[in-house]
Amino acid sequence: MGKILRYLKHYKIEAVLGPLFKMLEALFELFIPLVVADIINVGIATGDRAYIFQKCALMVLLGLVGLLASVTAQYFSAKAAVGMASELRAALFEKIGKLSYAETDRFGTSTLLSRTTSDVNQIQNAVNLVLRLFLRSPFIVFGAMIMSFVVSPPAARVFLITIPALSLVIFGIMITGIPLYRRVQARLDRVLCLTRENLSGARVVRAFVHEEAAIKEYTKANAELTRLQRFSGRISALLNPLTYVIINFSILAIIYLGGVQVNTGALATGDVIALYNYMSQILVELIKLANFIILITKACACGSRINRIFDAPEGLPVKETTTAAKDGGIEFRDVSLSYHKTGESALRSISFSVKPGETLGIIGGTGSGKSTLINLIPRLYDASEGQVLVGQVDVTEQDPAELRSRIGIVPQKAELFAGTIRSNLLWGSRDATDQELNDALDAAQALSFVKEKEGNLDFPVEQGGRNFSGGQKQRLTIARALVRKPQILILDDSASALDYATDAALRAAITALPYHPTTLIVSQRTASVMHADKILVLEDGECVGLDTHEMLLKTCPVYREIYDSQFKIEEVTSA
Repeated sequence: MGKILRYLKHYKIEAVLGPLFKMLEALFELFIPLVVADIINVGIATGDRAYIFQKCALMVLLGLVGLLASVTAQYFSAKAAVGMASELRAALFEKIGKLSYAETDRFGTSTLLSRTTSDVNQIQNAVNLVLRLFLRSPFIVFGAMIMSFVVSPPAARVFLITIPALSLVIFGIMITGIPLYRRVQARLDRVLCLTRENLSGARVVRAFVHEEAAIKEYTKANAELTRLQRFSGRISALLNPLTYVIINFSILAIIYLGGVQVNTGALATGDVIALYNYMSQILVELIKLANFIILITKACACGSRINRIFDAPEGLPVKETTTAAKDGGIEFRDVSLSYHKTGESALRSISFSVKPGETLGIIGGTGSGKSTLINLIPRLYDASEGQVLVGQVDVTEQDPAELRSRIGIVPQKAELFAGTIRSNLLWGSRDATDQELNDALDAAQALSFVKEKEGNLDFPVEQGGRNFSGGQKQRLTIARALVRKPQILILDDSASALDYATDAALRAAITALPYHPTTLIVSQRTASVMHADKILVLEDGECVGLDTHEMLLKTCPVYREIYDSQFKIEEVTSA
């Protein structure tokens, strides 16, 4: 928690004033039982109504001043807690943005979401309570014990037994609860992950009639979470009954000892009431402290989970001295990749080369490793074995920012951001002119529909590009990559929503680009790659063919099967 609490540094004054005002409130609260004792011992015993009214007015004054101090403390505590949580969440968001793809995969999107939202909220609530109760509750407990010795030292000995017994119960449950809450949060991450997967992939689940299996998997994960929450809840539930038992036995002891002293004349009736009130104050504060400790237990578990993100390395390791690429050529030398050290290889012994300005088509079935392969070029992942060279230089020896600045990537899923067409295109190059934007749109076959929009480049884009069709979104993302005028252009199945005529026009326009980028076209359609200089055929992470379209039809059964499955169906349809 120490690393997290450093975000309180801009709220030092609030973090000090909050507890101070709470201590002031507690101080006034400790005087009230003495005032009540005076009312009983003097006012009621002698029938002095003026004295009673005077002491009652003093109690009201103490209450009002205490209320004012409490409200002030609440304000400063809330300001410090919310401000700290805001800075923590911003720092966490910034850190997540710097994580490598491998680290992001290791944590999982659902885990990162839960740690940025619910875990930070838990810490915010805990900090708020710490500033209000961490000093106040112990102050009330020990203050009440001291005041009880002022009233009656023999009867106050009960407090010396009660407070250690309560501390033993509270801290014992806390020590047991911390690891349990960590396990609960881990199970919660799993449930959130399955929920996210089922919601985002609902259509796929229904298409493959996989509802029963998805429901079964979710039910199992939810049952594990429920079981663990119930078990940790039972442990936490012991807190209140155990503390109530100890406190009530203590109250009985005080009443008995106080009654004996009243009979002997060593103690007044009002003093017994004062001792009872002090024990009641201890009960209330320890219950608050117990609930506070449960929240702290959860916050500690959440804090350790957040710290694991802060402790994760940023990006991939970079050498102190880097070498710039010489051209736009690409070469893979016996490359293999495993996403996890002990996991199965996603790519195995891939070797090929692409000269500057050439076009390489990459084809294969779903899950064959096409996207994994192209992610190695801008060094989104590091190869487990072998070398990936860009411009005759190993990517691990290049500055990642400089490497990626020369590469234009169009991902499988077309992503547009809320803003305008212009603002989306400028993600490719911040300094691009309107003419350069229009040239990129023209090459991407998007200029025609952009001109039809009101405002052209300034036409608004909704979040995720909801106001554009799938094909329009793909063409805009291609245009965004072309604005950069990259040395290497990677199209990762980015024309799947385009008709064949538009796809052909797009490929022709890319071939005619004046800066002649090295182009990699990833697709499941042979029509998209058949005109490439070379075609790489992947199956289960292995290269099963590398040649021209005509040669692969003769020598590669996998490519021939893909070709026949697409073009023969079209021939039958046309007939």
